[in-house]
Amino acid sequence: MPHTWTAQVITPAWPEEPPAPKGRPAALLREVFTASGQVRRAELRVTALGVYEMQLNGAVVGDHVLAPGWTSYHHRHRYQSFDVTRMLRPGPNAWGAHLADGWYRGLLGFNGGNRDIYGSHTGLLAELRIEYADGSVQTVTTGPGWRAAAGPVTAAGLYEGEAYDARRELPGWSEPGFDDTHWHPVRVVDFDTSVLFPADSPPVRRIACLPPLSVTTSPTGRTLVDFGQNLVGRLRIRVRGEAGRTVTLRHAEVLEDGELCVRPLRGAMATDRYTLRGDADGEQWEPRFTFHGFRYADIDNWPGELGPGDVTAVVLHSDLRRTGWFESSDPSLNRLHENVVWGMRGNFLDVPTDCPQRDERLGWSGDIQVFAPTATFLYDTKDFLRSWLRDLAADQSEDPDGIPPVISPDIPLNIPVPMPPGNPPMAGWCDAAVIVPWVLYERYGDTEVLRTQYPSMRAWVDAVDRTAGPTHVWGEGFQFGDWLDPTASPDDPGGATTSSPLVATAYFAHSSRLLARTADVLGRKDDAEHYHALSDAVRQAFRARFHTLGGHLTEETQTAYALALGFDLLQDGAERAEAGNRLAALVAKRGYRIGTGFLGTPLVCDALTATGHTDTAYRLLLERSCPSWLYQVDMGATTIWERWDSLLPDGSVNPGEMTSFNHYALGAIADWLHRTVAGLAPAAPGYRRLLVRPRPGGGLTWAKAAHETPYGRAEMAWRLTDGRLTVSVTVPQGTEATIDLPGAEPTRAGPGNHTFHAPHRTTEEQQ
Repeated sequence: MPHTWTAQVITPAWPEEPPAPKGRPAALLREVFTASGQVRRAELRVTALGVYEMQLNGAVVGDHVLAPGWTSYHHRHRYQSFDVTRMLRPGPNAWGAHLADGWYRGLLGFNGGNRDIYGSHTGLLAELRIEYADGSVQTVTTGPGWRAAAGPVTAAGLYEGEAYDARRELPGWSEPGFDDTHWHPVRVVDFDTSVLFPADSPPVRRIACLPPLSVTTSPTGRTLVDFGQNLVGRLRIRVRGEAGRTVTLRHAEVLEDGELCVRPLRGAMATDRYTLRGDADGEQWEPRFTFHGFRYADIDNWPGELGPGDVTAVVLHSDLRRTGWFESSDPSLNRLHENVVWGMRGNFLDVPTDCPQRDERLGWSGDIQVFAPTATFLYDTKDFLRSWLRDLAADQSEDPDGIPPVISPDIPLNIPVPMPPGNPPMAGWCDAAVIVPWVLYERYGDTEVLRTQYPSMRAWVDAVDRTAGPTHVWGEGFQFGDWLDPTASPDDPGGATTSSPLVATAYFAHSSRLLARTADVLGRKDDAEHYHALSDAVRQAFRARFHTLGGHLTEETQTAYALALGFDLLQDGAERAEAGNRLAALVAKRGYRIGTGFLGTPLVCDALTATGHTDTAYRLLLERSCPSWLYQVDMGATTIWERWDSLLPDGSVNPGEMTSFNHYALGAIADWLHRTVAGLAPAAPGYRRLLVRPRPGGGLTWAKAAHETPYGRAEMAWRLTDGRLTVSVTVPQGTEATIDLPGAEPTRAGPGNHTFHAPHRTTEEQQ
């Protein structure tokens, strides 16, 4: 049953602060109440229009960061629940909150962005239910009796950073004995509590702390701190100095000419400021209401020299449980995989964002569509992605044509590319409405997500069907397409070598087929027949438009062949074989350098492997010249870049408007590392059956992977010794595995630990 709220949303009763370049200030809110007996249990339910940090009797409640997080607030607004039994005391108690803009009314989006997207004021909604030992119940709530004051957070914004004046602190403000007679009243604001729901996704927390790798002086004399890892979070400082001194902390992902390179941040200031109160014993501070993507920090006006422990990077992301691991004999490949992991950490901050550093940080659907298989292996993302999908469907429900937005939560974009007005259908991006639920079903055996998302899935495919019309071919006009193809110029990220109609029609065939399979799983027989027929028709239309005799395509690009093979759009084995040969030839022609953007990259190595060109796939994976995955590693990347050449070979930053050093889309290759290099994959939904199918190559002598399946831990390791392949497998209880080794007949293995041997030949000979 939905919770019936008796609390009211309150906001300070002073005039609203006008938007400022550095962000608006945060407020303090408080009230005193009396606990009238021995407390048996006390539960706090709380949310905010904005972001909050709750305190009770002088202590912070919980360890959540930037709560309640970001959802499609008009449709779905989270609240959190905390057991605060031990924080209460008999007699007077005080509770209160810091309250800031966050995503609710803070600056979001491109080209200057927008403020007040969800509302023009912040607010706090809190309800404390106290059960006493005698069975009586008391409920205290936010309401008109609360008081408000300006606090030490003088400005806060997700893009801008936070400014904190420690001289404005009010010691004891959330304790009962504090004198708030000079505080301001609050006012009650209207709010529809029907959109509230209990938190359904892991909260953002402080996950780790990293010390500096080095502290140096830049050519212009600035103090630079290098943490050795591109991360998402903020700095915690320990400082001692005179009152009124302001220490400034600027953040960026890379250096250029030895200085902090802030140009890729575009409009994001990413700057925190701390004004000292002058404690003789020193003071410690960490921002509350912002986060940054950075490896480097520029620290200005620090009193004296930085000492050990004075500056620490606090890593933030949604507190997901790690479930997948990979390692091999190649250190560069291991670094690439670690870059994928760090990129996911930074961009899984309440929503699956595209990047965490510039004036964007939005839930782009195309990025998570291609990355979802990798994400579900590395971390338990079931609840995280289900929550995001609910937002996507809620936003989609507002479109009269049933088209999902390209970002969710949906906000005005002001994107600097020639998008049509309204909510145009975007192949590969809007297809996330179908593909991500299917991935969750495959990886977790989750039929409920298919049932919940089915109306959204069907609405999207039907919208494309109407758009394409009887030809079943679509995609004319602006599409993101194979975004950031490596041949695209810096000022034209959508300038791909593969046409939008080919990409869009391929995705139409793929999504309609997945929808048909979903209808099969859900027992919707009529729908299944309809969408299987539609998928077959689109597949034929694709061949009629983009296929020539002999397995060639009308567009000779890596992405075109990867899509045709990956989405099974060709007629028979002969056509697939010839298409595989053409793809391998195209890869070789480019010197085994990558030729795909966001949509082709996740499929290209699988397409090569499936058609007998595993050696070519390995050469593509392990190529070191630009563009390639290992080029990024050799250039010092510690996360996956947005562009293949975000950093140019001369060490300068790509001049393009969109140049991020932490984008996970191109890291979708990790799924191939897990399934093909290590050889651990699901063979049935939820890993009810495993497929152990390693395909060694590329000079690797060993590789291993492990995954916490819904049934327990599965492990796979192989090693090459003197022309012999030895494979060790752990199969969880309640499951079985198909063991498919090169040059050997597949066999089955039940639960337990197993070892298998096979002769090893080159991968081309094995196919």
